[in-house]
Amino acid sequence: MIKKHPNDKITIFDVAEHAGVSKSTVSLVLTHSDKVSDKSKAKVERAIAELGYVYSRDAASLRSRRSRLVALVINDLTNPYSAQLAVGLEQYIYDLGLVPMLVNTGESFARQQQVVNTLKEYNVAAFVMCPAPATDKQWQNELIQSGFPVINIMREISLSSAPCILPDNRKGTFLAAEHLLSQAVQELAFIGGNSDISDYHERLAGFEQALSEHPSAVHSHIINSATTRQGGHQAFQKLRRQAPSVQAVVCFSDVIAYGFIEAMREVGLTPGKDIKVVGFDDLDDSALMTPALSSVRIDAAEIGRRTTAVLKEIMAGNKAPVRTLIDVELQVRESSL
Repeated sequence: MIKKHPNDKITIFDVAEHAGVSKSTVSLVLTHSDKVSDKSKAKVERAIAELGYVYSRDAASLRSRRSRLVALVINDLTNPYSAQLAVGLEQYIYDLGLVPMLVNTGESFARQQQVVNTLKEYNVAAFVMCPAPATDKQWQNELIQSGFPVINIMREISLSSAPCILPDNRKGTFLAAEHLLSQAVQELAFIGGNSDISDYHERLAGFEQALSEHPSAVHSHIINSATTRQGGHQAFQKLRRQAPSVQAVVCFSDVIAYGFIEAMREVGLTPGKDIKVVGFDDLDDSALMTPALSSVRIDAAEIGRRTTAVLKEIMAGNKAPVRTLIDVELQVRESSL
């Protein structure tokens, strides 16, 4: 039983502790939400009665006023595509009359939690989030249940209530692999990424779908690596040991392709001639390389436009689409010809 000095006010945290539930569950009961079970509601109501908690609706109303800030929680701003996407999103959010607040989580779920907890204190209008690896669906659903709209971009959290805006990852790698297989490539590999992120599974699935539509004589390899330039460099070295006769690779991203190509050149191999290379993202620098890098193009501006369209629907109290796919296209250049 919680014991307090007579002059100390009972708080919502005390009620949560006494009832054995989370603070967000207590808030849902106090605001008569239908998102809480009858069992939890009964526990909270019993705790309120036993503790003598008084709910101040005026104070709650003041607290619930949303600011004009929209938190852009980006997984890795050192990645050129993430930075490009964030800049585009900023402009679309400004156009809504809102103010973006950009933060970087460095691919860390722990840092993402810390950042979000801090931003909640500013009563942000919404979170637009590219989730860090291992983001927990329960954590994200509790954030939504506590009254903060959340939109996921680029990555999807399975069973999360947050709507998501995604490039058609599967189509992209299918097109890339089909392009290589149409040139009679008999041994190819998928390079980079890891199983903790949803886009890895989607891009790998597209690669494997293309393989399934070709004769079984085609040999394939899968090399995981960090989603960085150094990761691409290390992936080449690993592939070189495992499959020295590989003819072509589909890279998880352009950044990984850059590292892979650097490692090729270090051992005297020529991209496009000795090994055909296709990236994913189509960064501006990819068309300027020698040879120019073939890549799957994602329209960052379209992702920004569709994200803010969903945000407008949510803020207007309307139901937003659960999953929005943005089309992609393969840009064929010298590195894969």
